[in-house]
Amino acid sequence: MKLNYRIVIFALAIIFGVAFSIPSLTQSKTGKKITLGLDLQGGLHMLLGVKTEEATKSRIKSIAASIKHFAERNDILIDGLTFDDKSVKFEVLDSDDIAKFDIFLKKIEGSVIAKHGSIISLTLTPKEIKKTKQEAVSQAIETIRNRLDQFGLSEPVVARQGKDKILVELAGIKSQADEQRARELISRAAKLELMAVDEDRNARVYNMSKADAAEYGDVILPDAKNPSIKYLVHEIPILDGSMLTDANMGFDKNNRPLINFKLNAEGADIFGDFTGKNVGKRLAVVLDGKVYSAPNINERIGGGSGQISGNYTVMEAKDLAIALRSGALLAPIYMMEKRSVGPSLGADSIRESMIALIGGFVLVILFMMFYYRLAGVIANIALVANLFILLAVMSLFGATLTLPGMAGIVLTVGMAVDANVIITERIRELIYEGKSMHKAIEEGYANAMRAILDANITTLIASVVLYAYGTGAIKGFAVTMSIGIMASMLTAILGTHGIYQLLEDKISKSKNNKLWFGIKG
Repeated sequence: MKLNYRIVIFALAIIFGVAFSIPSLTQSKTGKKITLGLDLQGGLHMLLGVKTEEATKSRIKSIAASIKHFAERNDILIDGLTFDDKSVKFEVLDSDDIAKFDIFLKKIEGSVIAKHGSIISLTLTPKEIKKTKQEAVSQAIETIRNRLDQFGLSEPVVARQGKDKILVELAGIKSQADEQRARELISRAAKLELMAVDEDRNARVYNMSKADAAEYGDVILPDAKNPSIKYLVHEIPILDGSMLTDANMGFDKNNRPLINFKLNAEGADIFGDFTGKNVGKRLAVVLDGKVYSAPNINERIGGGSGQISGNYTVMEAKDLAIALRSGALLAPIYMMEKRSVGPSLGADSIRESMIALIGGFVLVILFMMFYYRLAGVIANIALVANLFILLAVMSLFGATLTLPGMAGIVLTVGMAVDANVIITERIRELIYEGKSMHKAIEEGYANAMRAILDANITTLIASVVLYAYGTGAIKGFAVTMSIGIMASMLTAILGTHGIYQLLEDKISKSKNNKLWFGIKG
């Protein structure tokens, strides 16, 4: 018996496969395991709509805030700063400052600037409005995915459907409480704004309507803890959550949960400038249209950090920090369809898939042993090793196994045995031609290599394309197929070749080709 590098690599691959697949096969509490997808373990299926028209309004509001900050920082006097769904309008009181504003406004992409004397208006182009709406959907997908990843769900499916719809599939959501928490985390706008309280008119807030407030460029917002308390704040915020860099849960001196947040350099400068010029006034911390606190500004606040306090539980504070950290939604989302997938469906799917997998596997093993005798046994060893390696790699990366993924495993079994059939047939042909056992084995592998590589590489390319352009279950199928193909090339080409080299002398001395390869002679 000849020990060779191929058999050593094959043995190590088997050890690796068995060791890392055990946690998934036994469902032990320790070790990395394969996660079951929505169709196998049950969960939540949602179809969400995006109110893309709100994204344009948010963009205009952000531009208005930038204009206000630019004027204050450069000591330019402006008046009548107003905005609607598509445009911003204001008046520059000193005509000498218009040139400075021209330079600033030209940097705003997708805008058209019109001037009527000292009055300047900025309007978004139709192309920019369309782009903003598309970006709102893309940003919502990315934000929801980030939130769910931090929530702790494994491999959530978040994908675009149509122009303005989002498909969300959450495997493992089993209780009503988990479902409610996930839905709130997904739909929460998490729009943070720091807004100046209108100290001159706030005392009259309870006698004002929304229209009255709008005349002064203000909005009326409720207190988060007590909705009966109202605040009159300037509609254009000092800064918003787009300048947020981090948010984490913390505790105050009374051990109550709160959220600490940090701003980027631009936000820190704006925050510092505003607090420095407004000592003695109040700054409202607004989240999703509610005032969480409105502290007095006692001095200039540098460093770009702040806190949001409220009547939170620890879990609520954690979820809010996740929502803030992952970014605010540019446009609100709403539920279009919700469907719960029960675990009983998953159990039925698993049972039927396992019957198909085991049934197909057993039939393949029996055929190989009957038709190719001991060569079939060698092929079966490679087949078993292939399955263990496939499960081990998926476990190691925490991959999600879906029903199409299980179909991919069944197909991988066929692909793996196909390579061994080609190799064995080539060896049998060379034995018929009277070649020595050594030449029959070596030339058999050499002759079979091109056909095996062509078949596996083309299938691998197809799997990569499916993964790149597919969604959800299609990706699961592509993942299992890709890993299975690479594992089969290791076991079928390297592994079985090593076994034949190890047993070559014994096969030659026995001269029993029927026992070893199922042929006469």
